[in-house]
Amino acid sequence: MSWVKFHAMVVLSYFLVNVFFALAYLACGPGSIEGSGATSLGGRFFDAFFFSVQTLATIGYGKISPSGFGANIVVAFEALTGLFGFALATGLLFARFSRPNAKIQYSEKAVVAPYHDITGFMFRVVNERKNQLIEVAATLTFSRMEKHNDRLVRKFYSLPLERDKVMFFPLHWTIVHPIDEKSPLFGVTQKELEASDAEFAILLTGIDETFSQSVHSRSSYKYDEVVVGAKFRDMFLPTENGVVRVDLGRLSDIEQA
Repeated sequence: MSWVKFHAMVVLSYFLVNVFFALAYLACGPGSIEGSGATSLGGRFFDAFFFSVQTLATIGYGKISPSGFGANIVVAFEALTGLFGFALATGLLFARFSRPNAKIQYSEKAVVAPYHDITGFMFRVVNERKNQLIEVAATLTFSRMEKHNDRLVRKFYSLPLERDKVMFFPLHWTIVHPIDEKSPLFGVTQKELEASDAEFAILLTGIDETFSQSVHSRSSYKYDEVVVGAKFRDMFLPTENGVVRVDLGRLSDIEQA
C-alpha cells in the first residue's frame, strides 16, 4: 500500500470510529452528554462527535462529560478502543519505516540472444536504491500450456541459470538461462511461445546491508514481452578519469542480434 493510501485509511478509520461512538452517545438520550448546550439533533451530534474525539485521544478538556450509566459504559469502551487503535496505528507506522523493501527495476523485455556457442534467455535488473544488496539469489520458473491426457494443463519448469547468486548487487545484473538440449526452451520460436501462453516468473531474494534483513522482489515476462533474436545494448559508458560509468537508462534498450 502506498503512503497516500495508508494515511487515507488511517484518517478514514479515525473518522468512522468517532462517528460510531457519537451515534452511541446520541442513543443514550438527550442528557447523556453533560455540558452540551445544543438543542437540535445536528448540534447534539456534533457535540457528541467532538466529545468522542476528546475521549478517544484521552484529551478531556472538562467542559463536556458523560452523564448516566449508559454514557459512561460507552466512554469505557471508547477509551479501550482508543488504546488499542493508537497502538495498532503506531505499530503499522513503525513497521512501514523499519521494514526494508527491495526496489528492483526489471528490463521491460526479456530476450533470447546469442550466448557463447548457443542461445540464452536473458533479462536485466538494476538496484534503484543507493544501499547495496548482498547474497542476492535469483530463481527463474518457466510455465506453458501443454497437452496432457487430451487436455491442456499448465506445466512448470525450473530453469537453471548461468549464475544464480551474486555476493554483491550494487548496480545491475544480466540474468541468463543457457538454452541447451536439456532446456525446455530448446528450439522454441516466438510463435510457439505465444501458442503455449508462455510465462517466465522471477524471484529475487537478498539481504539489505543497512537493516541486515531479507528482502524479496518478483516479476514476470509473458510471451509478448520476450523478443527472440535480439540482444541488450551495452550499458557501460567510456571511462572518465579512471571511473567506470554505467547508464541505467539503457536498461531496456535492445538491438538485433
